[in-house]
Amino acid sequence: MQLENVRRLIFAVANDNGLGRVEETLKWGEASYLVKGGSTLRIDWKPKDPSVIKVYFHCQTRLIGTFKEIYQDEFEYEGNRAIVIPLSASIEDGPLSHCLQLALKYHSLKHLPLLGA
Repeated sequence: MQLENVRRLIFAVANDNGLGRVEETLKWGEASYLVKGGSTLRIDWKPKDPSVIKVYFHCQTRLIGTFKEIYQDEFEYEGNRAIVIPLSASIEDGPLSHCLQLALKYHSLKHLPLLGA
């Protein structure tokens, strides 16, 4: 259910920001999402961490570093690659939506301090 909630949020953020078609594929066995001009997002649940899902971001971007700076108390992070979301968390507009927006617009924002956040 939580994966589906994040998936819906990705499509809503892309639609609300006029980012065009979301390409949905599998990469490394995980659901992957990309729009033109964005950075790939992946989402997955793994049996070794059964109480959470993770939203993965490209580790060579400034995305997680920026999220940690502006949302240091909102999320748990896994290194420089993922936001960890408890299965019990409410998925709604707010910080997660903003993080997804920054990733989906990444290539037009990457030159800005804190990605223009």
